[in-house]
Amino acid sequence: MAVPENKQQLLLAMDKNFNLLMKKLRLIPHQYAFLQELEGHAKNTRMSVTQLVSYLIGWGELVLSWHEKERQGIHIDFPETGYQWNQLGLLAQKFYQDYADIRDYAVLLHKLQQNKDALVALIESFDDQQLYAQTWYGKWTRGRMIQFNTASPYKNAVAWFKHAQILQNH
Repeated sequence: MAVPENKQQLLLAMDKNFNLLMKKLRLIPHQYAFLQELEGHAKNTRMSVTQLVSYLIGWGELVLSWHEKERQGIHIDFPETGYQWNQLGLLAQKFYQDYADIRDYAVLLHKLQQNKDALVALIESFDDQQLYAQTWYGKWTRGRMIQFNTASPYKNAVAWFKHAQILQNH
């Protein structure tokens, strides 16, 4: 699928990539979801499926928080306060920790679904002009920043399973 250039394409990419991801995630039995069998987001690290889901929730929540801060007139520290764009591995570790207390895989998947639904509502609140006709952060449009941190990571997560042994072994 090409890079989204309007609201409809962004919503389609979100749905398509998310639905493919959820199909893969639902195949993972609870007892295997916590095993560190995937290549991690930071160099030379391993992660579990639950950490991957936590990472996706973390980015989704971050996107929502950027927009809430904007709505309130609060300065946005991109990507997150205390982190630079060259520290995304550390930010991933933070996201893993943020949701580490959720020990029920089904609850975590439900939280991911709720997060995606909130992101869709956010996108629905903007028109094409607001999403794609003006820059929002640096050289990037609002729609592109949302896509970079939601639809694209969903798609990348699906690709992780192609190389992971967790589905083949279990």
